[in-house]
Amino acid sequence: MSERTSFIELSARQRARAMLDEGSFRELLGPFEHIVSPWLEPQGIVPQSDDGMVVAKGTLDGKPTVVVAIEGAFQGGSMGEVSGAKMAAALELAAEDHRRGINTQAVLMLETGGVRLQEANLGLAAIADIHAAIVDLRRYTPVIGIVAGTVGCFGGMSIAAALCSRLIVTREARLGLNGPQVIEQEAGLEEYDSRDRPFIWRMTGGEVRYQAGFVDALVKDSLAEVRQTTVDFLRQGVPARLRTDDYRLYLSKLNEFDTRQQVEKEQTLALFSREDRS
Repeated sequence: MSERTSFIELSARQRARAMLDEGSFRELLGPFEHIVSPWLEPQGIVPQSDDGMVVAKGTLDGKPTVVVAIEGAFQGGSMGEVSGAKMAAALELAAEDHRRGINTQAVLMLETGGVRLQEANLGLAAIADIHAAIVDLRRYTPVIGIVAGTVGCFGGMSIAAALCSRLIVTREARLGLNGPQVIEQEAGLEEYDSRDRPFIWRMTGGEVRYQAGFVDALVKDSLAEVRQTTVDFLRQGVPARLRTDDYRLYLSKLNEFDTRQQVEKEQTLALFSREDRS
């Protein structure tokens, strides 16, 4: 595995295959099963036969592992009824494995804009199931989330990322509750210019998210480095304390901020310094 192999340039299926030990990749409900969203074609959208969600089982570091990878190139990685059900079910089955004495690891590759608007409440319900499944599973094993690029991770799936035991990002990654275009549409250009790429990365890019303590590892766009960091986190076991345990701290910090002013990177780092949680 070359250090020069880009993780970002791989498709979801290639990422899942490369994450697992060589020769152990086995896809569940793959494209030849032809399980597609029933809601896209009536709206004039060509469906994809795996609904943009790759679920694979195999071994990682010699241990049973489920890998779920979202294909950001299909509908912006949006979550619909089928794709969301595939991820939720994979996590639920992994938790059942643990209750039956099979220690199954979990890795989530999150390139998604959030809910698929064409499927509305069905997508939201699926995301809620994913949240519940992560919280259930992370009691038994670290649930590792990876956001690399190019889509980023937004909407309800950014909450899924925050629920992960450990979160890995690259500098090219973006992570936020609302995407730039959504903020601009709702709050106006003066609040958030979705075309200002330097500003977007100063606010939601992987580097600043790491500096603020919202993620656990900032890595290069290297398949080898992403995989090794994932293995390292899995070997550490379930964290003694999760980010979500500190929700009162985050709320108190948010209450300190004057929302009448435009937020900048420096203010974010001043509010959410890693030292506060050391």
